[in-house]
Formats: sequence, structure tokens, C-alpha cells
Amino acid sequence: MVMGHLWTVRPLVDQRMRPASPSPSLPVHITLTDPRRGAVPLSARLHLGRGKGGTLVVLVHGLGGSVSSHYVVQASAALSAAQIPHIRLNLRGADRTGFDFYHAGQIDDLAALCASPELADYDEIVLWGTSLGGHVSLRFAALTPPSRLRAVVAVCPPLDLLRGSHALDRWHRRPYLRHVLRGLKEIYAEVAARSDDVPLKFVEAAKIQSIRAWDERIVAPWHGFDSADHYYGDVAVGPLLPSLKVQTLVVTGQDDPMIPVELVRPMLSRASSAVEARIVRGGHVGFARDLSLGQPGPRGIDQQIISWIKKHSSLRPQREATV
Repeated sequence: MVMGHLWTVRPLVDQRMRPASPSPSLPVHITLTDPRRGAVPLSARLHLGRGKGGTLVVLVHGLGGSVSSHYVVQASAALSAAQIPHIRLNLRGADRTGFDFYHAGQIDDLAALCASPELADYDEIVLWGTSLGGHVSLRFAALTPPSRLRAVVAVCPPLDLLRGSHALDRWHRRPYLRHVLRGLKEIYAEVAARSDDVPLKFVEAAKIQSIRAWDERIVAPWHGFDSADHYYGDVAVGPLLPSLKVQTLVVTGQDDPMIPVELVRPMLSRASSAVEARIVRGGHVGFARDLSLGQPGPRGIDQQIISWIKKHSSLRPQREATV
């Protein structure tokens, strides 16, 4: 388990000491209509690679994260080096604008992005989600996949939300819990400053010290669930894996200190033949530097995922971009 902590923390330290450098990007702004919240803006950063057209990779961050999270930036840098067009999506509220905040089952953001004019020039889409972003991506692919969705990559997704919340709230995971809650509270602070009908005033929400309490007192009432248990049971993606038809790669760290492998292994074993599961040397969204997923080319999590994406998509020279 010591290596699990090391693998988890080292990529964050590496990004701070030697920041990865994605290619220049263009801002993308989308507004979707939510039945409960009305107009909800989304923001993203589009990297054109060799130009528009062909295959576009959509990067989706984890719980409390954003397009600036270290694992998103590092994946973006790897895609940029390969000149693969991609877009980094902020799930609603992750850009700290205060209009709304997301939950683990909210797929409308991905649907709005995929249907937006900004993505109209791309022939196919590949989703690459990390942690909660992997959960959202899997759920989108299982329930409402657009015809252009070619493949999905989910890195360390929490397939069982109920058991996953219990695990993250254990005392020995407190450093990770505090990190996640800090991001969630940043997002919620902006929403609470703009809205009078939030479940709790921010001064009270700031005192919450567990994921279950957060989901019970904030997420469930805001998004129309009766309770945290109702939320977990209604949106968990694990039960949908047996019927998943989109070609999918799920990568899980064998020593993940946040989402224990024993919680995801049973659900992966029942997944459809479209799901390629890899339990490998790693922690939570951090892995051995020489990691191999059995793909050709350089080792390392990002390079191996890119190789897998190339195998399962029709990546080809793109038309020159006009910016």
C-alpha cells in the first residue's frame, strides 16, 4: 500500500516541479438547458492538434477537479505531443463560476458538448475520463451514446458509489478526503454566493467532513434525490457495465488508496465483452512510470492509453485548422 500512496502523489509533485505543457488551446463556451436549473454554462479548452476533423478526444476530470487538474494537464500534454485534437471539459461548476455543480451520474454535460457546433467538424469522439470523470463517461456511453462515440477510456472510476463513499471516509484516507472536499467546497462556495436556494449556507457546508455527509446534505437535495443512498443507487455505473456496447478500456491501480481494487474487481468481472479491464501497478490516477497496458510504443499510462485509442479509432491526418 506504501507504493499506492507514492504512485498517487508523485504525478502531482512532478506537475508542480516540472509542469507539463499542452499545446495552445481555444476557449469553448456552451450553454445547456437543465430542467431544474435552467440555463447552465459549460466551459472547455480545445486543442486543435493537426487541425479540425477526424477523431477528437474529450478529457473529463475527477471529483473536485477541473481542466487544470494535474492528470488532465499531463494527458493533454501527451495528446498534444502526438498532435491529436482534444478538448478538456469542465463539468458544470468546476470552473468556479457558480451557476451549478455536477454529480457522478450527470451525463447532460457530455451530451451538450458532443452535440455542440464546436465539435461538429469531428467524425468521431473518444472519451477519456479520470476517477469521477471516468464514471460519468462510462454512464454516458452506457445510456445515451451518440453515433460518433467510438471508444471510452476510464481511469480509476468508482464503479460502486455506496461502498466507494464508505471507503473514502475511512480515517486512514483522510488526506485524500480533505483534498477532494476542498475542491468541492470551492465549487459550492461560488454557487452559494449566487443562489438563495442552496441546501446549506456555505458557512455550514464548510464544516462537512465526510463524502457521505456531503452527498446527503448537499448533492442529494440539490439534484432531487431523496437521500445519499438514493443518489448512489440511482446513478452508479457498475450495474450498467454488463450491457455496455461501446469499446471501453478501464484502468485501475492495484494499490489505489482512494478506491480499493476489491470494490471494482467484482463489477469489472461482470462487464460485457466490450470492456477491456486492466488492473495494474498503480495508485489513484498515478501509476508506475514504466507501465505497460500491452500496447505498442512508449510505456507510461498516458502513452499507453494513446496507443490504445489509436487502435480503437480511425485517427488519421486532419484537415489543416483555420483559427
